[in-house]
Amino acid sequence: MLSQYIQKKLKEARYKILKDEAYFGEIPGLPGVWANARNLEDCRGELREVLEDWLLLKVRNQEKVPGFVLKVDRRQLVKNA
Repeated sequence: MLSQYIQKKLKEARYKILKDEAYFGEIPGLPGVWANARNLEDCRGELREVLEDWLLLKVRNQEKVPGFVLKVDRRQLVKNA
């Protein structure tokens, strides 16, 4: 579930070369998910890490994630006395 979401979003990534010849990558619709590196391969790897961290923080904080639905079995949240 998480890996499918990550793969889908990485396919939507947009990259450009900056004036200093570094690569910049971002995923449209996911604020704060961007990366900057000296080459395209490193930029893609860094963008993946940023996306993974961003996603885990959103899930931990129970915030909405565009295009992702987290289904929780509420029965598991009940403690037995």
